[in-house]
Formats: sequence, structure tokens, C-alpha cells
Amino acid sequence: MSARDIVLERVRAALGPDPATPEVPRHYRRAGEADARGSVVRFADRVEEYRASVHTCTEGELGSLVRRLAADDAVFVAAPAIAAALGLPGDEPPLSDPELDAADVVVTGCACAIATTGTIVLDGGPESGRRAISLIPDHHICVVRAEQVLADVPDAIAALRDAADEGRPLTFVSGPSATSDIELERVEGVHGPRRLDVALVR
Repeated sequence: MSARDIVLERVRAALGPDPATPEVPRHYRRAGEADARGSVVRFADRVEEYRASVHTCTEGELGSLVRRLAADDAVFVAAPAIAAALGLPGDEPPLSDPELDAADVVVTGCACAIATTGTIVLDGGPESGRRAISLIPDHHICVVRAEQVLADVPDAIAALRDAADEGRPLTFVSGPSATSDIELERVEGVHGPRRLDVALVR
């Protein structure tokens, strides 16, 4: 008998002939169950907990806010729908990785945002742009409209069904890119933008 067989035999003996299987609770939260009141305020609070900045504006103030958040000489790249709306250089045709790396600021919209977690979801559509543009430039300005803020994660998952069915990439963004080194020192900008500004259009 091999060592593997001996170990497995001991495991079977320890478990007995009919090991108990615990009952797993299945009371998952579902879309529409969370209280949506105050979602926009809750979302803004949660985003700032991640060391991102939230700037409230109207639709008419959006263009000037975006330009103010970026340096005067910043090199922009924007998701197609945002580029068309704000008159910014767009990602059409798709820029190469070196061209994206040369951009100081990326401006995107989003598919939705989640109040409970302060998360922004990009879905690869015209508002969000392709995944690469939100990962390579060092500064991400994301336009979130108040009506896109959903109460909880199940609401967002339900809202993203079409994008998932179409096979578009879904990117969940909770604050600037951050990780910790072996000494548990926080390091930002390793896997994506070092700075995240949210333009919250009320």
C-alpha cells in the first residue's frame, strides 16, 4: 500500500462511515432588498474611505470640473462616449500601450456604482471604455451619475447581466490601485491608477 493510500485510509477512518454534512444557510441578499434611500451620500462616503476624492457637480459643470481636476497641460484619453460629450481626445482607434502610458489622465463613465461598498463598475461599453484605458494612466477621473448609484452588490449584479451575457469585461474599482508590501506598507499605483477622482453628477 502506498503512502497516499495509507493517508487516505486514515482520513476515511477518522471521518467514519457517514460524516455529518452541515446545513448551509442560503439566505442571500437579493436585488431590490436593500434600502436605496441615501445611496448617493453613502456611496460618496465609502469612496472617500478608500482615499479617493468625490467632487459633486451638475451636468453643465462636468466639463470644467474634469479639466480642473487634471493639470492644465495634462494629456487626456477618454472613453468614446465621454470623449464625444466633453470634447476630449478619445480612444478611437484604440491607442497602443505606450500611447496610453504617455497619457496623464483617463476619463471614463461607468456602468453603475455600489453605495454599500463604494465600488465603481466598468463594463467595457462606450461609457466605460475598454479595460486597458482605466488601468494604464496614473490618474483616473470617473464620471458617476446619481441615477447610476445602486444600493447594494446584488442590485449591481442584476444590472450587469446584459454586459456579462455579451462577454464584456467587468472591472470593479474600489479606490485607487493599492497593495501592501511585505512590511505591510501601503503602496499605490502598482496595478492601476495611483489617483482616483469621482465626478458625481447630481
